Amino acid sequence: MTIRVLIVDDEPLARRGVRQELERIPAVEIVGESGNGVDAVRAIVEATPDLVFLDVQMPGLTGFDVIERVGVEAMPTVIFVTAYDQHAVRAFEVHAVDYLLKPIDPDRFRDAMDRAMMEVARQHPVADRLSAMLRDVPALRGGGPPLERVVVREHAKLFFVETAAIDWIEAAGNYVRLHVGARAHVLRGPLTRLAGQLGTGFVRIRRSALVNVRAITSLERYGKASYAIALRGGATLVSSRYYGQRIKAVLGLGRTV
Repeated sequence: MTIRVLIVDDEPLARRGVRQELERIPAVEIVGESGNGVDAVRAIVEATPDLVFLDVQMPGLTGFDVIERVGVEAMPTVIFVTAYDQHAVRAFEVHAVDYLLKPIDPDRFRDAMDRAMMEVARQHPVADRLSAMLRDVPALRGGGPPLERVVVREHAKLFFVETAAIDWIEAAGNYVRLHVGARAHVLRGPLTRLAGQLGTGFVRIRRSALVNVRAITSLERYGKASYAIALRGGATLVSSRYYGQRIKAVLGLGRTV
């Protein structure tokens, strides 16, 4: 089988080093290179590689940010590439995720590739390991700007959904459900994590629901401190009274409602 590989690193010299090592291995197809996290997210969605060499310390979006924006369910097998960082390396080892230290040792590179190729061939799921690892390394994630789009998987296809098109988001156990007009898309991960990535364009109306502020068409009192919130897609949601003040602050309502 041929392994399709994407190289992600902000240092051209580092990308060249990985490419040279890959070119020595039969049955490897390099599908592209990315020099930053934003381009990496796009390349993973569009090229759907089997394996990604992913630099951890990149300006803007870090390697961990890339995983969060693509989503652990949609990520291919990953080999992290990093200058030595005690916390990151410990997370990789605990969660059995492979990594290479810079400068790359050729023997260590080949060992990592052998393991990655077996993982790809066996189609081992990596979502659980990546998700657990992200929880262990919050201090190493750059955060980056608010999400402008999210990656959605539909069968074997990956595609982007603009966050501006989302009407509301609800928690569904270990997943979240994105409501976009009459359609719904499911993503793996907690609602709290996604809420932290969306910025101020979304407001929490109850513990299990976020609403796109621009999707709100009307707001009415519903009891003492709750609101009935009508959305452009036709849905009407009722907020929890515990989030009433937050809704008023985000919408700039003051005491008018």
